Amino acid sequence: MSFDFDRVIERRHTESFKWRKYGEGVIPLWVADMDFASPEPVVRALRERVEHGVFGYGYNLEPSPLHALFADRLQKLYGWRVEPDAVVLIPGVIPGFNVACRAVTTPGDGVLLKVPLYPPLLRVPGNVGITLDAADLAWSAGGRYDIDFEALEHALTPRTRVLLLCNPHNPVGRVWRREELQRLAELCLTRGLAIVADEIHSDLVFPPHRHVPIASLDPAIAERTITLMAPSKTWNLAGLKLGLAVIPNAALRERFATARGDMAYGVNILGYTAALAAYRDGGPWLEALINYLEANRDFLVDYVRRHLPGVAVAPPEATYLAWLDCRDAAIPDGDPFTFFLETARVALNDGTTFGRGGPGFVRLNFGCPRAILTEGLDRMRAALR
Repeated sequence: MSFDFDRVIERRHTESFKWRKYGEGVIPLWVADMDFASPEPVVRALRERVEHGVFGYGYNLEPSPLHALFADRLQKLYGWRVEPDAVVLIPGVIPGFNVACRAVTTPGDGVLLKVPLYPPLLRVPGNVGITLDAADLAWSAGGRYDIDFEALEHALTPRTRVLLLCNPHNPVGRVWRREELQRLAELCLTRGLAIVADEIHSDLVFPPHRHVPIASLDPAIAERTITLMAPSKTWNLAGLKLGLAVIPNAALRERFATARGDMAYGVNILGYTAALAAYRDGGPWLEALINYLEANRDFLVDYVRRHLPGVAVAPPEATYLAWLDCRDAAIPDGDPFTFFLETARVALNDGTTFGRGGPGFVRLNFGCPRAILTEGLDRMRAALR
């Protein structure tokens, strides 16, 4: 099969948040939303469901075909065997990790995070009424990040109750290796921490790297872990609002259900339809997408190194997001977000919103046709001149 990821689809005059936020004339390379049409089997399934014409309540309680399909997917991809009833449908990963942290903490407890980090994860402590216990990732020349286990130990306090893990990591693009995850898991077992794992980008990993769900390491780890995944980033379905929480521990699953109450209950039936079609029939499209994104990544890294003086980037191991270090570029006030938006008319994500370690950085989304990516980079190059 061939898929045309080079096709430019006009989105400015739809309800697209990505394309409308900064207005006409700006190339949006920011929010994690790809500019590709979703796979044809997904569009076909949605069309058939809409033509049915009745949109009442969908699956809420009993295991559905999606539960079984997703459990089978975990077994095939990761050798991780879970029962279908361990899968809980949720209206997205963001509400999922907020509910999960509410389920495993009480007000005043602490949550352990590694920064810089995806902004909604940083907002969890304020949303839930718990304390932020942050550890810096270790940065090395060339832009590679690693887990600083000494910093993690230092950040722990007697009130810390949960590790909020992002893997693959947003924004730095690392896929945490099995041995790194094993050390994290041992730390959580030793300290009695629950684990909430945001693994939304787990399908978007570039070879030779492989995603390992932390809960798949050992049954004892699975018993204390809530794993959050979704088809949204993978098949560009974020607007359909569906995610999946994998909670093998029945008691923990009940605490999760209690914590979400009536606030994050049930899922969009069109989101359900799209997810079922994507997980069932979206494999060939996803394989082609990974190849296209990998080529875009390599083009981006080469372009930055050749043409954006003072800007550095390490090739992300996963995601379609690149973390650009602009601290050595000649940018006024050390504010690359404002500089590129106003001078280049390119919208990126402001590194300051990713917490400690973010100032001087921007995050760039290369999940778009090569022509759009090239135009954005050309504008950035001209601005730096």
